[in-house]
Amino acid sequence: MTSLPLPDAAAARGLLDRIAACPPADAPRRVDKPLALYGAGNLGRMAGAYFERLGIPVPLLVDADAEQHRHAPCWQGMRLCTPDEVGAEERASSLLAVCIATAPYGDIRAELGAQGWQDIVPFYDIAEAYRDRHPLGNGWFAGALDAHDLSATGDALERWDDDISRAHHLQFIAWHALRDEWHFDGAPVTAGDRYFIPQVRRVLHGQEVFVDAGAHRGEVALRFAELVGRRYRGMHLIEADDENMAHCRAAVRHLPATRLLPCAVGARPGRQGFHPGLGYASQLRGDAPLTVAVSPMDRLDLDGASFIKLHLEGGELAALQGAVQTIRTHRPIIAATAYHNRLGLWELPRWFAEQLPAYTLLFRAHAWCGTGAVIYAIPAERH
Repeated sequence: MTSLPLPDAAAARGLLDRIAACPPADAPRRVDKPLALYGAGNLGRMAGAYFERLGIPVPLLVDADAEQHRHAPCWQGMRLCTPDEVGAEERASSLLAVCIATAPYGDIRAELGAQGWQDIVPFYDIAEAYRDRHPLGNGWFAGALDAHDLSATGDALERWDDDISRAHHLQFIAWHALRDEWHFDGAPVTAGDRYFIPQVRRVLHGQEVFVDAGAHRGEVALRFAELVGRRYRGMHLIEADDENMAHCRAAVRHLPATRLLPCAVGARPGRQGFHPGLGYASQLRGDAPLTVAVSPMDRLDLDGASFIKLHLEGGELAALQGAVQTIRTHRPIIAATAYHNRLGLWELPRWFAEQLPAYTLLFRAHAWCGTGAVIYAIPAERH
């Protein structure tokens, strides 16, 4: 893992040039030997469901705290072991997919390699190889950066309002372009405050109207309600997946002034292909098996919207383009995920910089391996 000092704008441009001068990361990896998953947490559960949907057997699940997960319903019937319970021959012959993003991948890989595991890859290296069969992906291979990418990304690095943002943005770019893990002094990866970083929490008040686009199962809405002590003016929860919406409805049933909107959001009204039933990964995509109604947020009657959170598996920019009037009228706080596709390099940051005058713009990493990146926009008048 590369450790670096916190960069100012000039240093950030130099580090971007350093990334561009290196050969891009390797290609996706298909499963060509017995597969084992390392990590039984949230990402491991998603990976297990992913491989089950593809019909790829997973004969082994490895977790340092195997006993903690042994009775989880999702792992029933699965062989679950700690690393030292796996024999040397099996370690040498398996493809081990690391399903942990809450710690540096390099440290995990080094520890597993020392234990005798020989073929270790991040889970998303494999997922990218099957995009023709499943939509899950996190913009995992950015490829080489051309001259336009460099210029536009350099501009984005300059426009952030603090050096931590430049550090986290470079960390994001280095992983997606090079599969190189960078760490910056004074810019820790914080997993527990996604969407609610200190700069957001300190300006929240009891009259917020919270819009949760990509509400999943209501986790973020519940966290918001907890942070404001259930004192808010309204909540609008937007979720296009029927199964997710059912869970969401149950989760927030006791919260007041909460409106559920079962639709997708985008730049313009109409119908688009949608992959349902994929949990976190349910998303709009052109080759999907069904279509759903898509509405711009400007048409959803989000009166008084003061805080908009977007987690849309790559649809964040389109959603913002369909919410321009709402944003200009109400000037909300915005927290938008930026790691699901290549737009996080510069197109999404550029939209924020060009469309949001008198806003503080921040970029924060809330997980390792280039995931969990969120762009925050806080209107000047809220400081």
